[in-house]
Amino acid sequence: MTRRVLLIDPVPDRAERVGCVLEREGFRVVARVGEGADLHERVTRVDPDIVIVDLDSPDDDLIEALQKINAETPRPIVLFAAAGDPETIRAAVRIGMSAYVVDGLRPERVGVVVEVGIARFREFRRLRAELVRAQASLQERKIVERAKGLLMQRQGLDEDTAYRTLRKMAMDRGMKLADLARRVVEMANLLD
Repeated sequence: MTRRVLLIDPVPDRAERVGCVLEREGFRVVARVGEGADLHERVTRVDPDIVIVDLDSPDDDLIEALQKINAETPRPIVLFAAAGDPETIRAAVRIGMSAYVVDGLRPERVGVVVEVGIARFREFRRLRAELVRAQASLQERKIVERAKGLLMQRQGLDEDTAYRTLRKMAMDRGMKLADLARRVVEMANLLD
């Protein structure tokens, strides 16, 4: 499968050369963007599989634009820079940049770096989804514990009986245990 690339490079001659290198490596450059472009709008319109940035040194505006892209239309972003200061590198990592390569774009390593960036992007997305599921599960357990505690306190039930009572009520109503527990807590809050 040919991957579609949006190339960001403010130097037209260099962008042309980089585009040729990418195409030799099996990528299809669907758009070239220089400085000052509305990157988010271009990414939304062109819908590339990957964004490749080739710059001497990224500035705060670019990092901010890439952060917006990553938040609203996530896709792998690979940045090749001639130089990189620690603060910019930390900012790039913080926004979820898939790869940040200092020492510029070298034709012989473009394909490998981009593939690593894509793999890192996929792994990051998988881990983020796993984190969201774990956080939701934790919140559900907390609300069930709260509801169970309320039943224990107000009805004088032991822990096991309170849990079985909640579970039976949820089953009788065709609800998830966490949803029923949330209702129990909400009702208790109304009565307090």
